[in-house]
Amino acid sequence: MTPSSESDKTTIYDVADAAGVAISTVSRVLNNSRDVSDATRERVLRAIEELQFRPNRTAKSLAQRATRTIAVAVPTFTTPFHNELLKGVRSRLDIGEVDLLLCDLAWSDPEATLRNFLARGAMDALLLTGLRYNPQVANELRALGAPVVMIGSKWEKMDSYYWEDEVGVELAVRHLIEQGHHKIGMITTPHDTHVRNARVRGYRDVLEEAGIAFDKSRVAWGETEKHDGFSEESGYEAMQKLLDTHPDLTAVFASSDVQAVGAWQAIRHAGLSVPENFALVGYDDIKISRFIGLSSVAQNMHDVGEKAAETLLRRLNREDFPTVNEQVQHELHIRKSSDHTISA
Repeated sequence: MTPSSESDKTTIYDVADAAGVAISTVSRVLNNSRDVSDATRERVLRAIEELQFRPNRTAKSLAQRATRTIAVAVPTFTTPFHNELLKGVRSRLDIGEVDLLLCDLAWSDPEATLRNFLARGAMDALLLTGLRYNPQVANELRALGAPVVMIGSKWEKMDSYYWEDEVGVELAVRHLIEQGHHKIGMITTPHDTHVRNARVRGYRDVLEEAGIAFDKSRVAWGETEKHDGFSEESGYEAMQKLLDTHPDLTAVFASSDVQAVGAWQAIRHAGLSVPENFALVGYDDIKISRFIGLSSVAQNMHDVGEKAAETLLRRLNREDFPTVNEQVQHELHIRKSSDHTISA
């Protein structure tokens, strides 16, 4: 029996059912594990042939290719934030021995995009970013029988490098308060996401700890939805709203550096200067921020990319070490845009 269309494409679950074994057993066969009896291995291989199950990992093994394929799945490749991640991954990999495969998860439905990508079978290892923990997705990833490293959130029983967004925001907003600012706005994104909510929560908590009332009308976003609102255009539009509705503001925290760059332009167009009239702090610490003097919270994406790639390579080499769950530490880099104290 063979699949009749792309939508009916055979999966590892089909092979397990046909062979009468667990998914983990199929994974061990695909990985040439010795922990499978000859009779069981033969039954699984026969099911694979009958169902025409050919993930690229198996096809590669059959063709006796030495090059390994590492897939990197991210929400987008065009933002500076994700570019830094990819640069870190690339700097650690020997491209002569590793093929790098890129998967654009998109912002709208990343889990569905990931499932379609996994169904095509295209990697020996996977680095995945921008996805919150989901038990069902975690089970599907474990069924791959390939190393997986998560970036951005903590996944139980899987290697992961993650941040606590509230901590980074607290560094930025507390710095603005210490500089004498009490009327502080925030630029965020329009969609109800974990990242958005965590950063707004961090902004609110620091204000309230300092005895400053949280005013949700001081949290603004732009109309441009490119990159899920993390863009210069969106930052410019959000800053225009804040200047129109809250002309008494003296500082703004932006959820990303690209938003902060757009906000800076809106401040200039309003006839104000940074930092004399207006303090500005961004998030991500992308390369351009260091050249234009934008204060920013660093997430050290390049280093994270290197570490994640190193972990994948060690897993591919079958090194035995404990699951990695590393919380990446934020760093606030103070520059011209906020390095100016105002009187109370």
